[in-house]
Amino acid sequence: MSHNSSTVPNTTITRDLRDLDTGTDNIYESIVVISKRANQIAVDIKEELSGKLAEFATSSDNLEEVFENREQIEISKHYERLPKPSLVAIDDFLHDKVYFRNPAKEQE
Repeated sequence: MSHNSSTVPNTTITRDLRDLDTGTDNIYESIVVISKRANQIAVDIKEELSGKLAEFATSSDNLEEVFENREQIEISKHYERLPKPSLVAIDDFLHDKVYFRNPAKEQE
């Protein structure tokens, strides 16, 4: 996973909507591209987190045997501190890191 969290803000920031339609000439199309990219990022992060947490899974489902694992907690905290997928997707879109195409426009 190579989401450059140092350049992506962790909080919501105000954006000029005119910047979002530069690649598509249509704000709504840009929002669709950004939302699809955000979904891709969210799925990747979820799969990565699930894989790391699966290492801690026990073969028994006894609640008495479940204990807090400091390493597992640190992994969870790390993922909580990552920027939201929507913020990463907006940053990717604004910095031309997203490949997209619109088949309807290609037919014109």
